[in-house]
Amino acid sequence: MTIDQVIHVPEQAGAEHDEVGEVELSVVMPCLNEAETLAVCIRKALTCMSELGVRGEVIVSDNGSTDGSQEIAIAEGARLIHCERRGYGAALRTGITAARGQYVIMADADDSYALHDLGPFLDRLRTGADLVMGNRFKGGIQRGAMPALHRFLGNPVLSFLGRTFFRVPIGDFHCGMRGFRRDRILDLSLRTSGMEFASEMVARAALAQLTIDEVPTTLAPDGRTRAPHLRTWRDGWRHLRFLLALSPRWMLLYPGLALLIGGILVLAWLLAGPQRVGGLAFDLHTMLAAATGVSIGVQAVALAVVVHAHATQSGLLPADNRMEMRIGNFAVRRGVSIGALVVLAGLGCFGYALWSWGAAGFDELQAVETMRLPILGVGLIVVGVQSVLLSIIVGLTHVDDL
Repeated sequence: MTIDQVIHVPEQAGAEHDEVGEVELSVVMPCLNEAETLAVCIRKALTCMSELGVRGEVIVSDNGSTDGSQEIAIAEGARLIHCERRGYGAALRTGITAARGQYVIMADADDSYALHDLGPFLDRLRTGADLVMGNRFKGGIQRGAMPALHRFLGNPVLSFLGRTFFRVPIGDFHCGMRGFRRDRILDLSLRTSGMEFASEMVARAALAQLTIDEVPTTLAPDGRTRAPHLRTWRDGWRHLRFLLALSPRWMLLYPGLALLIGGILVLAWLLAGPQRVGGLAFDLHTMLAAATGVSIGVQAVALAVVVHAHATQSGLLPADNRMEMRIGNFAVRRGVSIGALVVLAGLGCFGYALWSWGAAGFDELQAVETMRLPILGVGLIVVGVQSVLLSIIVGLTHVDDL
């Protein structure tokens, strides 16, 4: 098969084209002023598909280039799609929607990814994978291809968090070259428009229990003379923020439970009096910190339940019987009554402290000796009131249980 036989009809977005499925593979490249490298990327992809005997197309999803990238795309035999909304994710979503292939491989148009080696991605897709990630750390990163900060800190940390949060065996969570079944990814209704689109795709695919695989791929220094669009700290934070937003359990529930349980244990430990561990003394200040931790823990757990319910109802997270739902159901049924009992217990602490003061003739108070019960009482009242109010709010997200 020659390149001329590969289906790659140049056209503008919105023009008439054949039905999805006419070609097997679509290679989608987001583009914003990539005139220096776009042509070689298109040629590599078309040549590779020709050598593999694949009926395919190259789609350039242009994000408003002003350097002649559009003309280059058409001249090189790619389909040109205009994406009016700015952003890496927006350009990719537009290109994926316009693709005609059963499978899609996406890659940047900066000549850093192995567009000459599409075969491993296509093979895994043909054998049943829904999403195939490239792994640059296994395939090889050429000298100067990835900044040291990204290679040794950013990517490893974010990939570790992604594996931990979403339980996917992916070593390179943010590789920009990946293949997938077009229908499976469209079913996810991905929403982000920026660089965090890469994280959203993997996280949402994992939550939807799609089959995810990975193959080694190489990374070379890009061929541009200008600075890349990626901004290390800004885009790194956007990735992290989105991973946390899709995992209320790790962002809120686990830290909240740790603060809640740990705070209760410390309060109980110090209620009888000061304690020492080695050369360290723990007393009233530690009790205040523990009471604060309990209060924050209750808020975090309740917020995790609310966030999970909202994300489930809006389609961001799948509906299931996770811990957040069980806690929410318990809060709806028992939260108000338990919160009221906790408030009464707190008032009881103050009552007992007042009685003890009266028994001592209402003499001058010794703060160190008399503050334990009031600290416990304040903590119980705050937590009890929080529990009552938050159980009512949680009930709004669990209307079937009211």
